[in-house]
Amino acid sequence: MFGFAQMLRAEALTYGWMTKLSIDCTGSYWLYYKLDNGGFYMAPSEEKPWRIAIYGNGYEGMVSADAAGIIATFIMIGQLTGEPQTEALAEAYHALLDFGTEHVEQNAIFSAID
Repeated sequence: MFGFAQMLRAEALTYGWMTKLSIDCTGSYWLYYKLDNGGFYMAPSEEKPWRIAIYGNGYEGMVSADAAGIIATFIMIGQLTGEPQTEALAEAYHALLDFGTEHVEQNAIFSAID
């Protein structure tokens, strides 16, 4: 999706966003998911509830590590839009969006990224 240099940047941005979004983020191993529809996301491996606060839209809630990672990945992709891989990132964003509609925590995910 990114190539090596951009992959490192994407990882750093996602980790950085998670530390801004959750006071529960104190460092963690991350899992990487490739979706059947061509999308992807990263999520912390710690299976605990994560407090998420999005100050731009007022969202605050508890979500799983999986949903927290999806939220952070959405924000990272949005930040990278406008980069040379814009078309691929747009496709990845929409693939993750489609995946999110089937996620058990879809209400929390979409409230957070709204």
